[in-house]
Amino acid sequence: MIQRHKYIPFLTLFTLLLFFIAPVIAQKNIADTAMLDDVVITATRTERKLSNVAVPVSIINKKTIQQAGSLRLKDILQEQAGLFITNGFGAGVQMQGLNPDYTLILIDGEPIVGRTSGILDLNRITVGNIKKIEIVKGPSSSLYGSEALAGVINIITDKSFQKKLALSARYGGYKTADANINTSATFGKLGINTFFNYYYTNGYSIRPYSTQRILQPIQRFTPQIQLNYAFNAATKLQLSIRYNHELIKNEISVSNNGITTISTGRELNKEFNFNPTLTHQFSKKIQTIARLYATIFEGSQKLATTAGIGYDDYFKQQLYKAENQTDITIHKNIFVTTGLGYIKEFVNSSRYDSKYSQKQNDIKYGFVQTEWRPYKSITLIAGLRYDDNAIYASAVSPKIAINIAVNKKITLQASYGKGFKAPDFRQLYLNFTNTSAGSYSVYGALEATNIIAIQNQAGLVRQLENDYYKLQSLQPEFSNGFNAGITLKPTNTIQWQINIFRNDIKNLIESRLVATRIDNTQIYSYINVKSAYTQGLETNITVKVKPTITTTIGYQYLLTADKDELDKINQQIYYVREANGNVRVMEKNDYLGLPNRSKHMINGKVNYEPINKKWFVNIRAMYRSKWVVFDKDGNGVYNKQDEFAKGFLLLNSSAGVQCKNGFRFQVGVDNILNYIDANNLPNQAGISFFGTIAYAITSKNK
Repeated sequence: MIQRHKYIPFLTLFTLLLFFIAPVIAQKNIADTAMLDDVVITATRTERKLSNVAVPVSIINKKTIQQAGSLRLKDILQEQAGLFITNGFGAGVQMQGLNPDYTLILIDGEPIVGRTSGILDLNRITVGNIKKIEIVKGPSSSLYGSEALAGVINIITDKSFQKKLALSARYGGYKTADANINTSATFGKLGINTFFNYYYTNGYSIRPYSTQRILQPIQRFTPQIQLNYAFNAATKLQLSIRYNHELIKNEISVSNNGITTISTGRELNKEFNFNPTLTHQFSKKIQTIARLYATIFEGSQKLATTAGIGYDDYFKQQLYKAENQTDITIHKNIFVTTGLGYIKEFVNSSRYDSKYSQKQNDIKYGFVQTEWRPYKSITLIAGLRYDDNAIYASAVSPKIAINIAVNKKITLQASYGKGFKAPDFRQLYLNFTNTSAGSYSVYGALEATNIIAIQNQAGLVRQLENDYYKLQSLQPEFSNGFNAGITLKPTNTIQWQINIFRNDIKNLIESRLVATRIDNTQIYSYINVKSAYTQGLETNITVKVKPTITTTIGYQYLLTADKDELDKINQQIYYVREANGNVRVMEKNDYLGLPNRSKHMINGKVNYEPINKKWFVNIRAMYRSKWVVFDKDGNGVYNKQDEFAKGFLLLNSSAGVQCKNGFRFQVGVDNILNYIDANNLPNQAGISFFGTIAYAITSKNK
């Protein structure tokens, strides 16, 4: 196992050297890399040059994904600065210190559903047909509504319709196989793009409370078809149909109340997306887009336990959406985007009374955003969204932002946004007893009081906890997010971005123990319990050292806190136990804030590619400092005396060559240092080698 302290000095020295000598070694006569000329859609819902966007945005292009050898969305996101991939209930993404619950994941601008405990598993999404990924950090509810409290990740798929055939196959460690087929063509006014991905792995997982690594075979396949029909120069229809099928063999071990339950079985997940879009250009100044979207996620898990109790879990979520967006150019320097929409959601789950008992919700919403350029160098953006949710009160989400191009070398950005997250079906309606993990129960806030009262009258409840009396209708979680940044281009070969951020969150929804049964099994529910903040600094520098060598370093410094806990520390309510057994009043500098967050994260990449672009080689590094995982001294807050996960360094590398006949070959190795942490990173694979062969032929349409 890799020891953290061996690599910190090396990585720190490497970072400092890069920052201070890069301006010296960079050659000014190298052509501009044009990184700020990329077009981004997600930040404003309209196409804008990245240099004109006033909020923190980063773009991952197809070439970057391909050269990294990534297979699933998790693989490429974990290499991005300021993002950390969590391991509970699948691979989720933590952004600006906020949990995966608060990041909205989109495919072609439409939401993906089917979260487990608030986490959308990034392994469900293949990257084989991704054109680019746009990452918007900070509250984005003014455009996208709930779940965009931390930000948005929009996966934009390839919609090219030129005549093309592309094939690829990869094989690597843990018997991991991945194959892609992508074809496209145009027939008169009709364009067709088809894609198919097949993925299989023997898997890698570590049982909870065990160092034993087991096989956990996973099989996924994803077909997608996209159609484009141009009625005339002003009107076109696009249709996207996507399906994803996932089968996972489960072997799970869970301890509760001193009893370990081992379960074996399978998990089956199916997902369907249907998305027609009609675009009409009334004039050069007015364009309208009508979107329909339907998505269905159906998941089931069947387990047999050593306790002789069967576990059968079923979950089905349906979302249907109709939306109209209109883009208006009022003046050459004033642009308005406005829209109205309606969402209908249904959920059936064995976790909510019965899988035949359907819960539903309706959301009506409208949004408007104005972009004004009073001067060529200044862009002002103001936006507002109103969401009328049938289950709880309405939410208003404003946003303002400014971008100032001081000169060709310096650009300033600042933004404020209010984000919100509505209570989800799980937090409202859950009625779930986990027989594969000690028979604890979790009840939604709208169900808990009645269910517990019935069990209490039947003599099944031994004790009602203090948090039981806090049960009430849940309020949405709100965040006030501030971002301020600067982009520097001291030469044509250096781009340096710095962004500071702060998110103040109110009405955080947490799962709390509300009662204990007479057999000592626990009953949990959800309440609004506290306010918190996350704040920090992110910086990213890209240096084209030579025409053939590009180096990128990203760093995040993060601080978090529960404000209620800070108040109690100031009141000297908390105590800590030292290593020698002495007990003393807790001081502010003992406090660590929210768990499972690192103060320091660093991502680095060095890529070599000759002028002819025929081959490449790169090495990529990801470092995360230690993070607190367990309240060891039992005082109810996380402090320096608690249990930590050690910091770690991951190194990946790949190399490839493009042949003239359309073939491409690539080899690589992930986790070169073979870092494994059984307790805190149970799904982190050990060292893994892979090889890829691909073939593509493209011709321009006449």
